[in-house]
Amino acid sequence: MGDKIHCDDPHEFKLLLSCPCGLSPSQMSVVFDEAYDRIPHPDPTLEQSISQIWNKRVQQSSSLYNGTKFRYGGYNFDVGNDPKQQPRVTLHLGLTDYRTFVGSNLSSLWERFLLPSEDDCIQCQHTSSPLGNGAVVETSDRRILVLQRSNKVGEFPGYFVFPGGHPEPQEVGIMSHEGLQELNQCEMINSKVSQEMFDSIVREVVEEVGAPADTLSSPIFIGISRRVLNVRPTAFFFIKCNLKSDEIQQLYSSAQDGFESTQLYAVSMRDLENMASKMPGCHRGGFALYKLMCIGIHELKGIDFGSNLKKKCE
Repeated sequence: MGDKIHCDDPHEFKLLLSCPCGLSPSQMSVVFDEAYDRIPHPDPTLEQSISQIWNKRVQQSSSLYNGTKFRYGGYNFDVGNDPKQQPRVTLHLGLTDYRTFVGSNLSSLWERFLLPSEDDCIQCQHTSSPLGNGAVVETSDRRILVLQRSNKVGEFPGYFVFPGGHPEPQEVGIMSHEGLQELNQCEMINSKVSQEMFDSIVREVVEEVGAPADTLSSPIFIGISRRVLNVRPTAFFFIKCNLKSDEIQQLYSSAQDGFESTQLYAVSMRDLENMASKMPGCHRGGFALYKLMCIGIHELKGIDFGSNLKKKCE
């Protein structure tokens, strides 16, 4: 990577991690540690701009809330030595908040927070980089659910996106790192955060689409996409819904968070290909992860689990 990092295209993305085979909750774990928190930028003027930008935003909209978020700090991928062993991913997560996200990633100065490095975690060590989530939901009649964002939302109004949001630290009782240093406490928290990765995406689908939780399959993790603009990371999951697309359309009208979008589409793969050009980069990357999953499933039909599957999860 060169010394100058620049991107104005909201559709560009980078796949940080691709797991076309899909990983179940038992194959994904989390290490939550302050070692993966954001490092303050050494330039005091740039660092002070975070508070200035946030204060200005609050003055413009008093409804803004500075909630805590999990910060993406990288991952470990383990395929093991046994060809029958299932691949595993360990996500590294720290803590950040919406204020710092607005003041670093979403700032007009966001590129100045980045370091010229091929290592994503080093490149983004001064940004908030909260880990979002997204779900590619497939209906029983093989349609994929896509939302058109409301014109009133803060990021990418009017764009097409998959249902999603963020895993929430407060859902597992985390407000800070205080009191979480003991070994048994760390193990318990890591387990809870790992489960929150899967629980949160089900909540998002229920709240944004209106489909009841008992109509949704257990999510499988398919990878992490990062929008190049603002270096915004999002974890993507694949979920099957046992309802038909017309049934979900009826439920959408009473969805809890329906105000965040103006319309729900249930589309074919071909239609989704056309809509992808109007998706923000992180969600366009989610579509790329879904396509890789579909290719992987097709190629692996009738093939024994083992080294072939591991190759597809790297």
